[in-house]
Amino acid sequence: MPIITLTTDFGTGSPYVAAMKAVILRTAPDATLVDISHDVPPFDMAEGAFVLWLGTRHFQPGVVHVGVVDPGVGTERRPIAFALDGSFYVGPDNGLFDMVIRESEMVAAAGFEPATTRL
Repeated sequence: MPIITLTTDFGTGSPYVAAMKAVILRTAPDATLVDISHDVPPFDMAEGAFVLWLGTRHFQPGVVHVGVVDPGVGTERRPIAFALDGSFYVGPDNGLFDMVIRESEMVAAAGFEPATTRL
């Protein structure tokens, strides 16, 4: 069974959380959905990056981590999907995943330096 984590700034009571889960479960009905947080302050990229990193770092390899904290929602912002340390990350290409990348042992070994912000 796939495990998919969700980190957003939608708010716990937002219908967007349910809508996102419905779309995921329609595609992957056997998935286990884990809510990391939906209470990241709206558009707070630094807090979102920290919550995403802290909340996902102890999962086993193979988990899909979805993050949506995007002050540019509705714009031409590019999506990003990548594999790192055996797990998968999906969300907007706006710096939300920079802390995950920066703290990765694999990235540190390669000497990669992620952008500090893409806002």
